[in-house]
Amino acid sequence: MDISRIPRINISNTSELHEEGDAIDNDFAIFKEIGDLPLMDYPNRVEVAVLGICLTGFCRLAVNLKDYTFSTNQALIIMSDQIVQCFEISPDFSGAFIVVSEPFLDAILPRLNTILPFFLYLKDHSCIDLTTEQLNDLMEHHTFLWKKVKMTNNIFRKEVAQGLMFSFFYDLYNICAPYIEQKSSTKTRQQEIFEHFINEVGAFYKQERSVTYYAKKMYLTPKHLSWVVKETSGKTAGEWIDDFVILEAKALLKSSDMNIQQIAEDLHFANQSFFGKYFKHYVGMSPKEYRKR
Repeated sequence: MDISRIPRINISNTSELHEEGDAIDNDFAIFKEIGDLPLMDYPNRVEVAVLGICLTGFCRLAVNLKDYTFSTNQALIIMSDQIVQCFEISPDFSGAFIVVSEPFLDAILPRLNTILPFFLYLKDHSCIDLTTEQLNDLMEHHTFLWKKVKMTNNIFRKEVAQGLMFSFFYDLYNICAPYIEQKSSTKTRQQEIFEHFINEVGAFYKQERSVTYYAKKMYLTPKHLSWVVKETSGKTAGEWIDDFVILEAKALLKSSDMNIQQIAEDLHFANQSFFGKYFKHYVGMSPKEYRKR
């Protein structure tokens, strides 16, 4: 294991659980059991795109710090490189899932440049409400896609799957379009600043934990940035930065071979002692205690 990375949920975690007709190499897997999706009760980073449809029951999970209850008549979309943690799956849960690799998506993404707003929307909206008609339409996609993937004698099986996924994404975009348009038309300057701030923190939180750094990068005063973030989200800019750092620390402690000193270095703390005090302040226990829990 590369000790500098959080172990990732990837295609091999799911495709190896299925028959040949349910998976294509290390690029694609389709199934109906949520147990075949390796969701852990500690943070894991995914390097695949996950599309799910809930038919009955619910699953409580977090995607990039945000809590969701994935429940009946909802679609779930998890994008590559997001951090996911599963808290609870109801006994009566049933659904349908598709998992695809980044290279698989890359083959169709150049044609998807017109739906960039859709992917930006999905970063903050992993669960999407569906009408009965929309759910049935997506399940028809799933059923037809599975039928085609099972045709293992088709030399263009992968290309057919990519074409059908292209269609699937457009139908999902159509479902979300009214919300995306409403969000775009009503977005205030404060919301734009907040989204810019979150994107910057997501890119640099390992190296920079100072509100002043992000304010300077955004050509704002620290006071104004802090006020906007608090007004928009209910949390201070510092709290958002700390949330990103603590989430990464928890994931590394639970699912990597890195020792605490290495984690402290990876997160750019001056030393292990300072990291330990920081972690305990926010989590209520030492990194060592959290790892053993």
